[in-house]
Amino acid sequence: MLKMGLKKLKICSLWSVSIWGFVVLSLLVNMVQCQNFNDYEVNNPDVLPLVTTLVNSRLSNLTTVLSKDISKQASFCIKDPEAEWNKAFNFSSNLEFLASCIEKTQGSFMQGVCTAAEAIFYFDTIFKGSNGNTLKPNRNCNLTSWVSGCEPGWACRTPSNEPDLENSQVIPSRTNSCQPCCEGFFCPRGLTCMIPCPLGSHCPVAKLNDQTGICEPYSYQLPPGKQNHTCGGANVWADVHSSGEVFCSAGSYCPTTVQKELCSKGHYCRTGSTSEKRCFKLTSCNASTSTQDLHAYGIMLIVATVTLLLIIYNCSDQVLTTRERRLAKAREAAARSARETAKARKRWIAAKNAAKKHASELQSHISQKFSFKKSTKDPEELKILDRTRFEADEDSYAPAYTSASSESLSSSAASKGQMHEIEDDIEKHDRFDVSSHDRKSKGHTTKGKQPHTNSQIFKYAYAELEKEKAKQEENKDLTFSGVVSMATNPEIRKRPLIEVSFKDLTLTLKGKDKHLLRCVTGKIKPGRITAVMGPSGAGKTTFISALAGKAMGCKMTGLILINGKNESIRSYRKIIGYVPQDDIVHGNLTVEENLWFNAKCRLPAHLSKPDKVLVVERVIEALGLQMVRDSLVGTVEKRGISGGQRKRVNVGLEMVMEPSLLILDEPTSGLDSASSLQLLRALRHEALEGVNICMVLHQPSYSLFQMFDDLVLLAKGGFTVYHGSAKKAEQYFAGLGIHVPDRVNPPDHFIDILEGIVKPSQSSGVNYKELPVRWMLHNGYPVPPELQQTAARISMPSASPDLSDGISPHAGIDERSFAGELWQDVRTTVEIHQDTIRHNFLKFKDLSSRRTPGVLWQYRYFLGRLGKQRMREAKVQATDYLILLLAGACLGTIALLCKIAALRSFSLDKLQYLRERASGMSSLAYFLAKDTIDHFNTVIKPLVYLSMFFFFTNPRSSFAENYVVLLCLVYCVTGIGYAFAIFFHPGSAQLWSVLVPVVLTLVATRTQDNEVLKNISNLCYPKWALEAFVIANAEKYYGVWLITRCGALSKSDYNLHEWTLCIGILILTGIISRLIAFFGMITFRKK
Repeated sequence: MLKMGLKKLKICSLWSVSIWGFVVLSLLVNMVQCQNFNDYEVNNPDVLPLVTTLVNSRLSNLTTVLSKDISKQASFCIKDPEAEWNKAFNFSSNLEFLASCIEKTQGSFMQGVCTAAEAIFYFDTIFKGSNGNTLKPNRNCNLTSWVSGCEPGWACRTPSNEPDLENSQVIPSRTNSCQPCCEGFFCPRGLTCMIPCPLGSHCPVAKLNDQTGICEPYSYQLPPGKQNHTCGGANVWADVHSSGEVFCSAGSYCPTTVQKELCSKGHYCRTGSTSEKRCFKLTSCNASTSTQDLHAYGIMLIVATVTLLLIIYNCSDQVLTTRERRLAKAREAAARSARETAKARKRWIAAKNAAKKHASELQSHISQKFSFKKSTKDPEELKILDRTRFEADEDSYAPAYTSASSESLSSSAASKGQMHEIEDDIEKHDRFDVSSHDRKSKGHTTKGKQPHTNSQIFKYAYAELEKEKAKQEENKDLTFSGVVSMATNPEIRKRPLIEVSFKDLTLTLKGKDKHLLRCVTGKIKPGRITAVMGPSGAGKTTFISALAGKAMGCKMTGLILINGKNESIRSYRKIIGYVPQDDIVHGNLTVEENLWFNAKCRLPAHLSKPDKVLVVERVIEALGLQMVRDSLVGTVEKRGISGGQRKRVNVGLEMVMEPSLLILDEPTSGLDSASSLQLLRALRHEALEGVNICMVLHQPSYSLFQMFDDLVLLAKGGFTVYHGSAKKAEQYFAGLGIHVPDRVNPPDHFIDILEGIVKPSQSSGVNYKELPVRWMLHNGYPVPPELQQTAARISMPSASPDLSDGISPHAGIDERSFAGELWQDVRTTVEIHQDTIRHNFLKFKDLSSRRTPGVLWQYRYFLGRLGKQRMREAKVQATDYLILLLAGACLGTIALLCKIAALRSFSLDKLQYLRERASGMSSLAYFLAKDTIDHFNTVIKPLVYLSMFFFFTNPRSSFAENYVVLLCLVYCVTGIGYAFAIFFHPGSAQLWSVLVPVVLTLVATRTQDNEVLKNISNLCYPKWALEAFVIANAEKYYGVWLITRCGALSKSDYNLHEWTLCIGILILTGIISRLIAFFGMITFRKK
């Protein structure tokens, strides 16, 4: 029975629940279908929540319609309409204010709510620039109809049924039952309906201030003449400047539009907040605070950044110092070991020679004593001429000595065995764990393992150097046949030979028709040192520049042949070294670093590292730079090595690439006599390997003059006075009647004569102006027309002497007008620039047969060099970061500071780059390495700036968003700084860097009502940077801030969807500016 009762009770319960559910569903269906909420008893507490829910759903439908319509007009400031309207009008979490209004209006709530047409009418007015306090006349509020509901804070009802809220076309008639606006709603002046206040606002019922007559907290007054009119609700929702009283105040948060709470301790509440946000750790947030104090994080970021930079720069400097110290120790140990090995080698050789001499004397003594046969050749002679033959002949003597005493034979055998043992020990000692590299084997090892550690590499290099010294000592006293055999020795490597011949070489300055060189004919030969001398203005530097293919702005006639072929000298530039007159070296690198970088970039790629080290060590030792190899070269501001040492480093940069043709412009200027002799000895050693050396000198000493093979003597005007053997120069001039006085240096005497300071003797009948013509006649060269008269006078000595050259002083002067001269100058300038561009872009076939490292390897080498240079500029970098910190605290501009700092990348070493580019190094690798090194600053500088700016201003946008925008901005302005540094001189570049951002910012922010400026602003990078900052910040303003956000973006003509576009344009501007800078770098050459 109990079980059956429980079963019946369970069945009855199920039936009752089903019936109750059906009733509720039927009621809901009827309520939804019903159009008038007056039919419901809203005073019933059980019915009111259900009605409130239905009303909220109707309002949600209304806001959906509004979002679709308004988003068409406000698409520039609304990304996701549904999400934005949910943030502003989703009241589902708390509907108390809605229930209160329904209860207050006695069920006629829906008759007082604005339809879609009325809401659109209001928002259209707002978006067109109105502050919301004054609306245009409409159906209900105009000059003939102005009911109480038209006043701010009041609303009216429709006459009968509920209006169609989703009707966006017709404004319904609404003039009945006017009463104050409900709290949580606002009723604009000129509309007779209610609009829900957005989330983040506080819309209570206003209270009249008897003293001011203002309905507080709003700013409207009661209309005059209406006694029964009271203060209503909120009257406007617009931007924060026009309706700031509606916004939830700072330090408070508003969960609903009618509820306002003070922010608790440990939290902060910005203006328009719907909830309180917890403050970060280590920040102080008192009660009712609007922002959190992030100064602690700013200080921590500053400390961390400074610490990181100090670690990077100090540790990197320590790493460089430690590495240099370890290399120096390894180098010293290797040099000491090599010297000891060389000494041991000398001792072994001396012992071997002594043993051989003792054995030969013993054999000679035995042969004289026991044999009647006399030797046909002197063993000592065999030893000198053919040592191997002598050693082979020793075996042939052995059978003749069988009758000798056993003691003598054993003594001879012992000495001979000792001799072979010594030779074996020398060979074993000579290989000392490092492969027996031959300098002439192009870096390929033949024995042992390839040296890979620094110690092994230095041991190999210094061992080879000691061998070379030993060979030089052996070759000092060679006879003529010995010199010939050494010169024809196939083991001694000969570099590719380059012979440069020139015929009727004439260079004329464009635009001025001024001759710099005239009819120069001759050749410079490999394996010889040619000196180019002459008075100032004789065209010496022009001559060697023409030979090196560097003569710019000149018209060249005649022929320059390379190895007898009419080919461009630039086809051989990988094996041509050109030493400029100025000491163009990197002052913030050490001597060894300068030489080593050039060796890595310009020596053959297949050459092993040990052989490259050997080349560098040989040059350092040859130029006497051992004591300063680890010293910085120095700059004008920072003292380094001496001027003479700097000059030798300048020469060494070209020697380390092992050139076949070496051209030097006054290499001995600034050197004392000892240093000059040392330099000439080094060049003489290069000439022994077949290098063609041509140099310009000013009045060398007699000892230096004796070291030259050939001499090219030029007179003023670029004419040749003598070209031939330096030793025969005196003989040639003596034939002309010009004798060098006793104790006078011949080159000094020749130059004094060409200058006109010293006049030839009267008996010679020679004038110094005739010397070029006499040289032409002496060699049978054609004489230019302007010198024909002088040539005829020389051929007929009986003619009266005439010191003139047969041309009137005013001949050839073309009288031009001012406009003609100006046009000629402009034309000449354009032609020079065309020549420069053609010179830089014209490609030549590489005939040097040398494959140097490619772009990627050179990029790696440039990175290493630039990294060392930046590490040694730590003070300059620290100054930049300190200025950025101050700029961040004072809200300064980061773009200007970063642009000025970027100027240093390319403005400080233009001359060094021009020299490296002319030598064949990759301009692309140089530019990319510079840009890559600057990426460190591009990444760090925004952090340094934001560490002050962000944590002091505390914007709504996130740190990451601000960092991304600043990162792209710094990348952009750095590229623009590159272009300024390359196209302008340093002073002009700094001025442009200051003026351009100011002007572009003014153009970007002053585009109202001017289509031309608006189009121009699209080309200004500040416009896109500013827009990215504003968009990143605007996205954080929602809810009650929606109209403020749209108004600000509309005023600046910004679009919320264009943040990615702004970032992309900044990056694209940086890339384009870098391309322009690179094009200018390889195209234009500054004077």
